[in-house]
Amino acid sequence: MNTFGKYLEIAYAIIGVFFIGEGIFSWIGNDREKAYISIGFGVLAIFMFFFKRNFRKKRS
Repeated sequence: MNTFGKYLEIAYAIIGVFFIGEGIFSWIGNDREKAYISIGFGVLAIFMFFFKRNFRKKRS
């Protein structure tokens, strides 16, 4: 189960980087509403990455 948690952390980090990148490109393309949503999801995913990592390290 610990291995699955590591893969889940990596998935959150990749999703976070993807959404932040999409938000930046949407911002450049002047679609500000989509950019705010994408960056918000990206920040949430990065937060989940650190939260899951911290929680997993405390348990082991």
